[in-house]
Amino acid sequence: MDCKKLFIASLNSGSNGNCYYVGNKHEAILVDAGISCRETEKRMLRMGLSMGKVKAIFISHEHSDHIKGLCTLAAKYNLPIYINPGTLGACRLNLRQDLIRQLHCDQQVQIGSLLVTGFPKIHDASEPYSFTITCGKIKVGVFTDIGAACEQLTFHFKDCQAAFLEANYDDELLQRSAYPYFLKKRISGGKGHLSNKQALELFTNHKPVSMSHLLLSHLSKDNNCPELVSNLFTQHAEGTEIIVASRYEETKVYTIYEPAVVHSN
Repeated sequence: MDCKKLFIASLNSGSNGNCYYVGNKHEAILVDAGISCRETEKRMLRMGLSMGKVKAIFISHEHSDHIKGLCTLAAKYNLPIYINPGTLGACRLNLRQDLIRQLHCDQQVQIGSLLVTGFPKIHDASEPYSFTITCGKIKVGVFTDIGAACEQLTFHFKDCQAAFLEANYDDELLQRSAYPYFLKKRISGGKGHLSNKQALELFTNHKPVSMSHLLLSHLSKDNNCPELVSNLFTQHAEGTEIIVASRYEETKVYTIYEPAVVHSN
């Protein structure tokens, strides 16, 4: 069991496809499979990561940018798919039945030395989940596609050494955009996506001292700007490395170490 460090990366993050990697030396999981199998393989190879270490795929919800590569990827590598009943019913994919693993609220799934927990989030999907991945004293959160920061999200965020956190849109850019009113309302209406402002409030109010990395995720192509959101969060980073996950390419692989023990006098 090797839980002194975890390796994390975004393979892609945005409305064109989402896929996140979390693993240690021996095993890893993917959260979502929203890019093609071929593109997943290419990006893993460029990052120096092995598909042989990936032991499971966890699905957050049924929107196509989170599942469109799932059938081929899971079948090719015989990967179990952890998915809750609501999402399974809504995704309408021809998944291999022998690969499906029913996932339930707050269920802890052991994948080698990784402990994966799914919990409900606020989003306009059938039964959407956020995830935490724990290995020893290290905890990583995958918190995207969120309409609002609920109590459970805040509770888990406070314990994370690293997190993928949605910062989807800038309020002013969204209001000035050419999007129709109904779409603007869907995005910002409390069940769509998290704004830069909402994400920053969560970060500044609840960031643990031990959070070493924050990967800002699922940025809107039209209603956000990577430089804008990076500068916004960097002002409040206080030792946390801020990374903007791209909608066009993979990130680097980041190493997350277990938090240092603080001794009281």
